[in-house]
Amino acid sequence: MSANVAEIIVETLQSAGAKRCYGVVGDTLNHFTDALRQSDIQWVGVRHEEVGGFAAGGEAYMTQELALCAGSCGPGSLHFVNGLFDAHRNGSPVVLIASQIALGETGSQFPQEVDQSAIFKQYSVFCETVVSAEQARRMAALAAQAALARGGVAVLIVPGDVMTQTPENQLGYRTHRFSYSVRPTAESLVPAVEQLNKGGNITIFAGAGCDDAREQVIALAEKLQAPIAWTSRAKDFMEHDNPYHVGMTGVYGLEGGYHAVAECDTLLLLGCNFAFTQFYPERATIIQVDRDPAQIGKRYPVDVGIVGSTRDTCEALVQVVKENTRSHWLEKCRKRYAKSLEKSAHGSHDSQVIHPQELTLAIDRHAAENALFTADTGSVNVWMLRHIHASQQRRTLASLQHGTMANAYPQALGIQLAHPHRQVIAMCGDGGLTMLMGDLLTLVQQQIPLKIVVYNNSSLSFVELEQKVEGMLDAYTELENPNFGEVAAAMGLWGRRVEQEDELDVAIGQWLAQPGPALLDVVVNPMELVMPPKVEAGQVASTALYSAKAVLSGRMDEVVHLVKSNFLKR
Repeated sequence: MSANVAEIIVETLQSAGAKRCYGVVGDTLNHFTDALRQSDIQWVGVRHEEVGGFAAGGEAYMTQELALCAGSCGPGSLHFVNGLFDAHRNGSPVVLIASQIALGETGSQFPQEVDQSAIFKQYSVFCETVVSAEQARRMAALAAQAALARGGVAVLIVPGDVMTQTPENQLGYRTHRFSYSVRPTAESLVPAVEQLNKGGNITIFAGAGCDDAREQVIALAEKLQAPIAWTSRAKDFMEHDNPYHVGMTGVYGLEGGYHAVAECDTLLLLGCNFAFTQFYPERATIIQVDRDPAQIGKRYPVDVGIVGSTRDTCEALVQVVKENTRSHWLEKCRKRYAKSLEKSAHGSHDSQVIHPQELTLAIDRHAAENALFTADTGSVNVWMLRHIHASQQRRTLASLQHGTMANAYPQALGIQLAHPHRQVIAMCGDGGLTMLMGDLLTLVQQQIPLKIVVYNNSSLSFVELEQKVEGMLDAYTELENPNFGEVAAAMGLWGRRVEQEDELDVAIGQWLAQPGPALLDVVVNPMELVMPPKVEAGQVASTALYSAKAVLSGRMDEVVHLVKSNFLKR
């Protein structure tokens, strides 16, 4: 019996390496899910498609293998948009099967009709519609190939009636995978070598493009005696066992990384495309290395551009640049970093108050050395990036490019399924968790042993910080939360709430020891601010203005608490 289109697509994607498909069954998708049932691909039924998009993106990001999503026509596929937008911007190889109404009904404003191509083309590496059975295998193979080769979301739109058709003939299309390098030319290196050989204070700024070049970057830093600041996406591979690293800069960073970048004479950008231009040096010569020519000078003017992979370029540079024998600049940046890290990790002298840093450091102490972490966008993400230490096996994931809320536990759901025997920890804000809380039931139904911790400050704290820095009274950021530990227990997870600092270590140990899904609700200091590495005079003035407004509004106690929590440390 000949295979139909749904079966052909499933077979082709399975051959390309897909192991799981996330979605909600129904309607035009039914023949596809029936084909999945007869395959080795696991169907992961979620309660909301956005969770499925995040989960597929998390799995694909950590494994760099293909993950699938599948949605029914109209709302079913549209619900994936935010989760898949995040996956795409993270470079996760995901294929979405977006089923469509019957081909003959398109263009007639039929119920649930949506022009899916117009929606998905803006954030995909491939977006095509299968309009005949003969196209199915080729389109599925090309979608998988584009997702894997270019790092992003590929969308295959399939009308429901086409799913059941059988091709009369078909060629043996399949997905191909490639490994390649981009070597810079000798001529393109000359201006960079001339600048680096001038000496002075040289800083390396490492980004996501250094993921396979850790040894090469460190070797170049050693030769130049250059501190290595890194973007948040480079944490996993540049932080651990690196005597040259000085932490992050930017909004999430600390003083060490900030000064290393802002005060250098020469800044060498390796595989990064930094968004926050206010943290760049004002007078330094900037050299940028990227394998994509379109990224050179995209976010900030540069003096020298080199097209090449970080690995190949560093290997070439280390052979020809002069060795620097002076380490004063490096030592200065390292001391600044150590001091700022210690300051950021301050503890509480009040057992009734749990600082979010304390919670993060406690998780760091108890977590396995090969644990995998996710964090919601906002202040929780900052605490993870600053205080969860990297190792050779530890990995982190956050919504750093897209910057969406509610990403942490959905991403972790997919990561845990891909790594069933590793500890996976989702660090959630209370606002993020409650956006998509329904899929806690998915953890229970499928017994996914994910560990969730809630930083419960009863507020949208990062938004509140933004308002205060602008000199505004914070408004509409308060959250009236339940006891999340009790909610989790009612849903079938292990759950506990912690309100006092002296209970923290025991509770974290119990939480991480649970064999199944578990949620720890920790009430943290609502007045703790994420202090940036550089505080501008205008920010101080704006915060002072907020304080004056708060006092005049009868909120004096709040101002006192804010000052004690953030400006009277140590």
